[in-house]
Amino acid sequence: MYAIVEIAGQQFKVEKDQQIFVHRLETKEGSNIDFDKVLLMDNSGKVNVGAPVIKGAKVTAKVLEHLKGDKVIVFKKKRRKGYKVKNGHRQYLTKLEILKIDDKAASSKKTSAKKDVKSIVEKAPAKKTAAKKPAAKKAPAKKTAAKKPAAKKAPTKKTTAKKAE
Repeated sequence: MYAIVEIAGQQFKVEKDQQIFVHRLETKEGSNIDFDKVLLMDNSGKVNVGAPVIKGAKVTAKVLEHLKGDKVIVFKKKRRKGYKVKNGHRQYLTKLEILKIDDKAASSKKTSAKKDVKSIVEKAPAKKTAAKKPAAKKAPAKKTAAKKPAAKKAPTKKTTAKKAE
């Protein structure tokens, strides 16, 4: 069983007992965290895709530790210009362990929602439908007179003066 979850603006494919590194979360080490933004869930071949999230589904994780990632070197250079810049940073990360993936709330809500709809339909008296009013007629669109193209003028003949010899 796995799920695709959105954590701190990024999407992760998680399974039970998996350890993942995410961007630093504002929680204490050792505390549990619930993620409600479950986008997709696969339960032994049965895939459930959210639109955009699966309602009622959640993933519970435990914060193991806060740490810094490996150093990343950022080097910029423009050849033949004498331009070189070297920077680096270490990303702040949180290590999580996935405790459980829960989709039971989603399935129980679906069945209860269907029962609620049926009970509402049975309890509500049948409403009389009013006769529809005829739609107001639209005024016919005014036709614009098509302009006739101007008649083409015949090309004028040029007379050439002949020189007397």
